[in-house]
Amino acid sequence: MPVYKRKNTSGKAVWFYKFQPPGSTRDASPIREFGFATKQEAVDAEVARRGDEQKKLELREAGAAGVAAALPTTLAMLLAEFMKQHAEEKLSPTTVEGYYTNIKYLAPELLAMNMKEITPLHLSREWARLVKCGGHSRKTKEPRAMKPKSVRNIAGMVSSAFARAIKWGLVTANPVTHSDLPRVKKRIGLALLPAEQDRLIQHAQGPWCIAAFLETCSSLGAGTKTDEPRKVEMPPSLPALLEAHRLRQDKFRRQFGASYRSDLDLIFANPDGTPLMPNSVSSTVARLCRKLGLPKGASLHVLRHSHASLLLADGVDLATIAARLGHSSVRTTADIYSHAIRGKDHAAALSWDDIMQRARSEKPKAVN
Repeated sequence: MPVYKRKNTSGKAVWFYKFQPPGSTRDASPIREFGFATKQEAVDAEVARRGDEQKKLELREAGAAGVAAALPTTLAMLLAEFMKQHAEEKLSPTTVEGYYTNIKYLAPELLAMNMKEITPLHLSREWARLVKCGGHSRKTKEPRAMKPKSVRNIAGMVSSAFARAIKWGLVTANPVTHSDLPRVKKRIGLALLPAEQDRLIQHAQGPWCIAAFLETCSSLGAGTKTDEPRKVEMPPSLPALLEAHRLRQDKFRRQFGASYRSDLDLIFANPDGTPLMPNSVSSTVARLCRKLGLPKGASLHVLRHSHASLLLADGVDLATIAARLGHSSVRTTADIYSHAIRGKDHAAALSWDDIMQRARSEKPKAVN
């Protein structure tokens, strides 16, 4: 099994895996992921990643034919075409990776169906199956319940593929729109206190750059879901932190020499410059939150909620926060952070009385 052990800059032994992508030549860049605490964790992650890469290859091959190739007929063929013609061309790499992950959860029987014959009932059955046993345990791989939100994300991807099929003239209707999607319970957004965020960053363990990464996420509320990049002004304290991070990264550049992936020009990366795996980073932060005893449900994404909630509590206006988070409208921000807005309602009511009392205490000007 292609897993290896090495010491990081602090002298601690960590495990990592490395293998050539399925179907690639020897000249292709290997797939690597660092930061595993044990050999077994690295082995399990390598097996899962290799399986994912194999499925990606199969989907690419299914949609790799030329202009005159036969049109897609099954759902699997539609998804392969959708990934090649739309997702990989127009969406972010993180979104594309998420879509490939979602595809593997769909039942083989559904993927094999003629897409014109798929009805809302077929899809309703599939969403119900996924909620009941669509997930799996990371260690034992045993089936387990999937969160309704995750199922809705999968349904959203399938819906996008059918919407694209309508534009391509392959089908006339989108069966997802009339399927029964699982309900997602609305929860009050969790936000960490400043002291809790500091504790998380100070005790950060995992990839070498995780502390600087978390500080940046916390300071910017980063987590864009839009295709276009947006400008966000950095707090005055952040440039110095990023400069110190760059100096550490330069040491790795010199250490790896010509094999360092300078072409990717990543700010946060593995020691050799290759991309960090989003799922690995997320799981690392979630484990750290649990280890530190932070509020239940604390995760990487909570830093984004914390950023917005703390700014709201400090009086920053809703429109500014919406622009900072990259929300398409202020209403989106208001819906997500309504709990924080309602928390300021009492102060607003008191302010109204103060305003009116001051106005009434002023002597009216004489009218000639």
